[in-house]
Amino acid sequence: MSRTIRDAKLETRAARHRLAPAGRKPYLKTLIPSALHLGYRRKKKDEPGMWLVRRYVGGERYRIAPLGIADDFQDADEQSILSFAEAQRRAHEVARRADHHPARGSLTVGDAIVDYVSWLRAHRATANDAERRANKLILPTLGKIRLTDLTTARIVHWRDRMAETPALVRTAPGQKQQYKPAINKRARRASINRTLTTLKAALNRAFSVGHIDDDTAWRRVKPFENVTAARPGYLSIAEAQRLLNASEGAFRVLVHGALLTGARYGELTALRCRHYHRGKLHIAQSKTGRPRDITLTEEGVAFFSRLILGRAGDDFIFVHNDGTPWRQSEQGRPMRKACARARIEPAVSFHQLRHSWASHAVMNGMPLIVVAKNLGHASTVMVERHYGHLSDSYIDEAVRAHAPRFGAVAAGNVKPLRGGR
Repeated sequence: MSRTIRDAKLETRAARHRLAPAGRKPYLKTLIPSALHLGYRRKKKDEPGMWLVRRYVGGERYRIAPLGIADDFQDADEQSILSFAEAQRRAHEVARRADHHPARGSLTVGDAIVDYVSWLRAHRATANDAERRANKLILPTLGKIRLTDLTTARIVHWRDRMAETPALVRTAPGQKQQYKPAINKRARRASINRTLTTLKAALNRAFSVGHIDDDTAWRRVKPFENVTAARPGYLSIAEAQRLLNASEGAFRVLVHGALLTGARYGELTALRCRHYHRGKLHIAQSKTGRPRDITLTEEGVAFFSRLILGRAGDDFIFVHNDGTPWRQSEQGRPMRKACARARIEPAVSFHQLRHSWASHAVMNGMPLIVVAKNLGHASTVMVERHYGHLSDSYIDEAVRAHAPRFGAVAAGNVKPLRGGR
């Protein structure tokens, strides 16, 4: 195992915070002279930096690749958020894989998936979902096929065969895989479209980095049409209030935070007190990898001001009753219990609190671009797709109230017959 290198400028978050934000050129630390370097780059003071690896590839050329997000604001998790020491270990792993990488012509779909998941860990918060989806649905059928042998017909056959197979049900490790008893055609095809998106994203990355010269095979494959449904039902204001009253202790605080912000569970549980400032919450790491600010209502300002009062900036805002932070997937069981006590049937998931915020914002006339910005979407496309149907009547009212009048319609003597149009 390679020894850990020390560096006073990079090994602690406090030291890195003192560094001036850099542009394209990262701060570099030599791991192997003339062969391997660890890089650190941060564009803005209030954003986490990125660990990079720089490898010598011959011909006086170096190749730079991302490793993961630095633990500038969040504790390292050895996956997408890395400490200085963990970043060094990841850099050595990248170098070892490169030294033993198969020839370009023998790269498989599985190799492309591995590379894509590694990229996601550095740039997005969706690596685990993509990896699980690929392991279950892509790799068993396509994983061993070489990229040069992949054809449109093979991908279409894989896609259509999945459409005829019942959806997987979560099954305990070591047990025989369970399936849903019946196929919901629309929902199944919508799920397959998401899996196809993962596959094509991995293949597009392989094409973009030069692992294959032609992307025609998968570019021709189109997703199933007319299968995307609007978001499922949202909570009415009365239902949301009942759910709040039925939630207990720390979980009630978490539910209230979700209803006031529209933030995802993972975003809420990663919030620290320093992320609240002057009526806004700063989401340092979102599902898309892009940081954003959530603007709060006066109710939200009062709620978060009270929560952080007298607490240290690095303290988690949302914690269990015993003061420990919320972890992944701990929201499901208390959510089901709260729904049962609140008589909400069928029970909603925690994620539907986000849909409830968005639905009421749209129905209250909030511009879709503002809804998209608070939710963390790059454009209004996702908002229009999932919530646009809620705004139809509000658009009608807005046009009638605010569209210009020109007084150009002259009054006449002709009157329509009773019941006429």
